[in-house]
Amino acid sequence: MRYDLVIFDNDGVLVDSEPVSNTILAGYLTELGHPTSYEDSLRDYMGAAVHRIHDLVRERTGQRLPEDFDETLHARVFAAFERELEAVDGVTDVLEKLVADGVPYCVASSGSHERIRVGHRKTGLDQWFRDGNVFSAQDVGRGKPAPDLFLYAAERMGIAPERCVVVEDSRLGVTAGLAAGMDVYAFTAMTAAEKLPGAKGYFGAMSELPALLA
Repeated sequence: MRYDLVIFDNDGVLVDSEPVSNTILAGYLTELGHPTSYEDSLRDYMGAAVHRIHDLVRERTGQRLPEDFDETLHARVFAAFERELEAVDGVTDVLEKLVADGVPYCVASSGSHERIRVGHRKTGLDQWFRDGNVFSAQDVGRGKPAPDLFLYAAERMGIAPERCVVVEDSRLGVTAGLAAGMDVYAFTAMTAAEKLPGAKGYFGAMSELPALLA
């Protein structure tokens, strides 16, 4: 293994949540008078912390989202997770190999700690991720594409940034990993490689990841 720490994004990398959450987000924004398609939501918000939604809506329209926006959005998303969320195919095999090889890993997500936990409980990934290796943009106050979250995760795990690798599936996440001085491998199941520039490598199935990390 060429790296001392593997940092996973959560949504779209560990759990197959992007189609679910972006469908709900697009519908909710449209309901509030901000017409948004599923494709718009993926383009603008995939990989981002919720504050980016507020920022872009205010920048584009001059309007503020309702005070209970976050609460309502999370309630709708979490309810959908409980019904239909699944782990990304093959990700448990990757985690099993990392454990067998003695390679530390963690998750660093733009989502809240509650969102991460809800998804992991539903998919059974909670057995792989405990409090000590779960990090959220909540912990640093500024989400991707800023590098803060990845740098924080590396610091907490006791690994120098240059010895870390990030596994991401969004443009914002790849940008954040590169800004943190880390290698990035981009998962292209939902986003084409040409839309994720700068990654060290690209893979379309989790079964391909161990060879890239080796």
